[in-house]
Amino acid sequence: MTQRTAVVSGGTRGLGLALSLRLAALGHHVHALYRDDKAAADLAVAAGAGAIEAVRMDVSRPEEVAEGCERILAATGAPDVLVNNAGVNRDRPFLDLTDEDWDQVLATNLSGPFRLTRALAPAMLGAGGGTIVNVGATTAIRPRVNGANYCAAKAGLLHLTRCLALELAPTVRVNSLIPGFTDTPEVTGRYALDDPERRAEILRTIPSRRIGTAQDIADALEFLVTAKSGYITGQQLIVDGGNFMG
Repeated sequence: MTQRTAVVSGGTRGLGLALSLRLAALGHHVHALYRDDKAAADLAVAAGAGAIEAVRMDVSRPEEVAEGCERILAATGAPDVLVNNAGVNRDRPFLDLTDEDWDQVLATNLSGPFRLTRALAPAMLGAGGGTIVNVGATTAIRPRVNGANYCAAKAGLLHLTRCLALELAPTVRVNSLIPGFTDTPEVTGRYALDDPERRAEILRTIPSRRIGTAQDIADALEFLVTAKSGYITGQQLIVDGGNFMG
């Protein structure tokens, strides 16, 4: 198996689709994982022009991760790149959070990357190399109200990144890619970026004075998965126009 391959969770919509398309443009055959939006998955496959294969997998379900990764490995071998991007939000005040709100967010945003990496890393090690990128959030470092479950999951993912970088070195590099405000439907809806006043308020906090694009984040991913970052592991790359400096 000579073609480079990649696995991108949450890889058929929004930011995840942009990441899948960039990896496809770099010459990878991309397994783009999705949970339930078949229409979006079909559009992603069409956009990939033969380089993107949609794979239905709910990363919060251990059995689906194990079975799906087994099929991927059997079909195309060890991936050169794994991007843990899938995530969900269930925002509400802490005292209103239910067990389901907590469990579902952690199962997807933290346990999902753990299980995908556990399933694929042995093959990557056996193949002699690879790169893992965990898509984080600045709320892993700087908390926000109504997001205790999301913030805790992303904080855990940031530290999981460091632990994996230690244990999988020197064969597999592991880094965290942290987007800031990015022009995607999910971010626009969550932060009301389509409201001119709200958008102007947010722009005042960004030194670059613009909202990021999915291509900005894809550029950073390209850096992290190529030899240009070959001496970088266990790090966090924040791509947010200077909104967060810490």
